[in-house]
This record gives sequence, structure tokens and C-alpha cells, in this order.
Amino acid sequence: MNYTDLELEIDDPVAVIRLNRPEKLNAFTYDTLAQIRSAVDEAAADPAVVGIVITGNGRGFSAGLDSSTLMSVTSSKGEGRAQTPEDEVPGLFTYFLAVPKPIIAAVNGVAAGGGLVLAAMCDLRFASTNASFTTTFLKRGLIAEHGMSWLLPRVLGPGRALDLLWTSERIDAQRALEVGLVEYLCQPEELLSRARDYVVKLAASASPASVADTKRLVYAHLGMGYPEALREADRVQWAAIARPDAEEGARALLEKREPQFARLGSA
Repeated sequence: MNYTDLELEIDDPVAVIRLNRPEKLNAFTYDTLAQIRSAVDEAAADPAVVGIVITGNGRGFSAGLDSSTLMSVTSSKGEGRAQTPEDEVPGLFTYFLAVPKPIIAAVNGVAAGGGLVLAAMCDLRFASTNASFTTTFLKRGLIAEHGMSWLLPRVLGPGRALDLLWTSERIDAQRALEVGLVEYLCQPEELLSRARDYVVKLAASASPASVADTKRLVYAHLGMGYPEALREADRVQWAAIARPDAEEGARALLEKREPQFARLGSA
């Protein structure tokens, strides 16, 4: 795809996706959403990539749907509803949860509405001290959409999730760290390097296949009871033991060196 609304940079072992509509605080159009999906798919298929970092150029991470796009959606009275493929669940960026590689948000500025959805659907969030977060949905006459009614209570607890959703209060990065919405707080000039370094450390120490299995199990088990979850984890564990990565991990321990694991991808 010819990327016009973002920049994709692949530098083993990290893919960096930079939203690039700074004059619009990186708000999404339909083209932007298609380009994000294409860039994520491209990075996921590339064996050079162990993890994906998403950030924004300029002052904003993303202000959510572009105002003209939002007006188009709301004026359609629901008639323009997109059809979700049978093997996916509806919602912006819910496909992130099925990507077998870590996706990390490096939140450099405001993350509002759909921009908060983008950050929340990533696996981890690094936030600049300049970052802020707001849901905005109810201020627009909408609901906790795109999976936020499922995800935010699990991350924040029901009370804090409802508070953010009902009031659309903007919280700063420090408060986001305190309530558990972000995992790492960084100075602005360190944000991208800290997120990149996280992926580099994973590439040096963790089996990409095991990272993928663990991501899949964590999200799947959020909706399971413990007997079913533990039985599935046991099956996946024994399958992992049969992979070459398990032997390599044990050998690296004995030889006191870093393991050399196979990468994931088809490129």
C-alpha cells in the first residue's frame, strides 16, 4: 500500500508505525484506518519484526475519528454499518488482539475517542508525560464502543471504567499510570526509544512463538473459567515443549548464552 497517512519503518527487530496527519492531531479517516491495518499486517508478516510500536507525529497520538468522518457516520443513521468478517469481532483495532506479535502504543500526546481505542487495543502502553486520555464517546451521544465496555473494566476495574466513560474526563499521563491505563511513563524525548528498547529486549531473550502463544492465551482466558483455561494452557505448554525453541532455551541456559530463537513471519 502507498502510505499517505502514516509512516512505516522496519529496523530489525522493531517496526514503527507513525500516524502522520499532525495538522489533524492524527485523526482517522477511512483511508487512515485501512493504512493502519495494512501496515500492521505487513509488519506481522515480516520475520525481521519481533514487535510493533505505534506512535503519532506532532502533538497528538490520535484525536479519534476525523470530524468529517464522524459526521458521515452519524448522519447515515446506522445504514452505513460496515460488515465484519465472520472470523473477526466488530470494532476498531480489535484485530490487534489476534496479531501474533506484541503491539505497543507509544502515546506522545492526546489520545481521544478512537485514539484511546487505538492505545487500549495495543498490548502495552508507554506514555509521554505530555500524553492525555479521554473517552469522549458519551459527549457525542455514543456509547462505550469498539470493545471499550469489555476492555476498560478489565484494565481499570468497573468503577474507574464507568467514571472515565460517563464523564469523558481528560486524564493526564501520571493519572493514567496510577489507574493502570498505561504501564510505562517516559519523558517525551525518551518515549520512542524506551518503546523500541522493550522490543529489542524481547528479541534478545524471548521465543517469538512463545510470546505469540502467551498473548493469545491471555486474551482468550479473559473470557474463560479457570478449569477450561488451565486445560488449554496445559495443551499449549506441551506443544511448546515439542518445539525446537524449548530445546534451544535449555541449551542456552546450560551454555550461559542468549538463546537464538526462530522468528515469526512469512516474508
